[in-house]
Amino acid sequence: MKGNSPIDPESLETVLVTDCGSTTTKALLFERTPDGWRQTFRGEAPTTVEEPVADVTVGALNAFSEIQELSGRTLLKEEVSPPFELKQNGNGIDLYLSTSSAGGGLQMMVTGVVPEMSVESAERAALGAGAIVLEAFSADDERDDHEIISRIRHLRPDIVLMAGGVDGGTVEHVTEMAEMIVAADPRPRFGNTLSLPLIFAGNKDAAKSIEEIFHDKAQVSVVANVRPDLSVEELRPAREAIHDFFLKHVMSHSPGYDKLLSWTPVPVMPTPAAVGDIVLEYATRDEVSVLCADIGGATTDVFSVFYNDKGEQIFNRTVSANLGMSYSVANVLVEAGVKNIARWLADPLSEHEVRDRLRNKMIRPTSIPQVIDDLILEQAVCREALRLSLEHHRSLAVGLAGSQRQRGIADIFSQASNRYELVDLMKLDVVIGSGGVLSHAPSRLQAAIMMLEGFGLQGVTQLTVDSIFMMPHLGVLSSVHKAAATEIFVHDCLVNIAHAVVPVFPTKKRVEKLCRVSFAGEELGVIERGKLQVFNDVKELSGELFVEPLTGYIDVGAGPGKELRKDVQLGMYGIIADGRNRPQEFLDSAVDVARQQTRLFQELELYGGVENHG
Repeated sequence: MKGNSPIDPESLETVLVTDCGSTTTKALLFERTPDGWRQTFRGEAPTTVEEPVADVTVGALNAFSEIQELSGRTLLKEEVSPPFELKQNGNGIDLYLSTSSAGGGLQMMVTGVVPEMSVESAERAALGAGAIVLEAFSADDERDDHEIISRIRHLRPDIVLMAGGVDGGTVEHVTEMAEMIVAADPRPRFGNTLSLPLIFAGNKDAAKSIEEIFHDKAQVSVVANVRPDLSVEELRPAREAIHDFFLKHVMSHSPGYDKLLSWTPVPVMPTPAAVGDIVLEYATRDEVSVLCADIGGATTDVFSVFYNDKGEQIFNRTVSANLGMSYSVANVLVEAGVKNIARWLADPLSEHEVRDRLRNKMIRPTSIPQVIDDLILEQAVCREALRLSLEHHRSLAVGLAGSQRQRGIADIFSQASNRYELVDLMKLDVVIGSGGVLSHAPSRLQAAIMMLEGFGLQGVTQLTVDSIFMMPHLGVLSSVHKAAATEIFVHDCLVNIAHAVVPVFPTKKRVEKLCRVSFAGEELGVIERGKLQVFNDVKELSGELFVEPLTGYIDVGAGPGKELRKDVQLGMYGIIADGRNRPQEFLDSAVDVARQQTRLFQELELYGGVENHG
């Protein structure tokens, strides 16, 4: 546990990992057992980064104490630097690791020249590094200069990321944005006496000018251009610089983090960055495309791994900072609208009733549903938060198609590069749900249906959830021991619920029987239009899933009219067959929609039998 000595993964047997969240610090113990690496004990305690304690290590020690009590293993010693017993005689640990989003996590501001080019690339770099992007500014911003300067002055970001201009392109517009930042003179959120951490990842020809402009105003790190060419995006150098600044300028000046950093030989990671790492590691190992959503009280993070038109694996993360299940529930109501939330309810509530119930949730954010009606409403909100978050994610998760001709600045402002969406639900292999409303749903089937309907899944997709929000811990563990992290991820973290089969067809086509579903050579049934059914006789079995469209225009993921064969490991509910098309078809009358939902809930026994109260 000394300093920065290299870590031998094979020597590790017991690893303690914390995720210091905004409200709760969660500690997990990972151990090498006769059956392989497993998660064995967990403890949690309120995070203590805020006043009156203002020391994050107090909450961490309280969480360690709970694990010590539950496991009977002596973890802690009297000295607190570091506070851990070294491994011996069944006590102590070999290694301590941590992630953090306490104090609001990593908050950044980004700038660029063109919104759909350098600004988007800068956003993707910041988001992929685990940041929340407070605001993005471009050289062609429609606001007046004084408005932009005023806004920048009040943001107080942890780090600023400047992009803009392809290499050899515009310098003037990049330096103009730099001068606007200097005029605003924003102060970092922590450490009022410190210079603002600023990363420049734009046109290399402008780098010297940027360093001169900020020489006594900010601590500048110059890295490779995030957009060296119109058809090329290179985000890794900027992300690595963000992580470096996060440790040196954000973590080290947060209350108590200097002690926490001294306890571990491995850099503390932003929680979203750690989640992204384990998602990417899993997608790479199994060669699958993945969509992961972590839906919290205030924000929803969406992660994806898809392949571009060159066959290259592309990772993306977005944060919907105003979509959540408690503090931000009113924002979901505003963005989605009452009608869209009400279409998932079995009771046709009035608009006022929906608004009042959700406002109550907003002013009592830590409350949980006490009756079935409140649970159904909460899960309806979850569907809409997932839908809106995915729309936001798709707008940023884009690929760059083909090479572009040399263009001047006037051309750059008039048109963006040839962009295309990376997220293709027909090519999606696995969905992972995380966050309380999904991980702690009263039944796993409820979580599966929320993801199925909220994301509007198509084709054949495996539905899973993170059992106890373990992904941040596994993400930082993977930086030290990938094999152990992946093994725990598969055995203890990822709960395999079911495989969804969703045929898609032209809405105007009048067809009732859509496709035939077979598993391991046995026919299970026919998917009918408008119906949702569960084939759970084959739950938790391995074999070949065979889906045969019954007409030439029905697509189940292999193309219109083409049959699909796929080797699968089915989960605890087998196969969920959804014949409701995409976009999903709804009846016009609110009363009819509620009756339809009531019938669906009863057929699936989704809530133990639900009656329509309307």
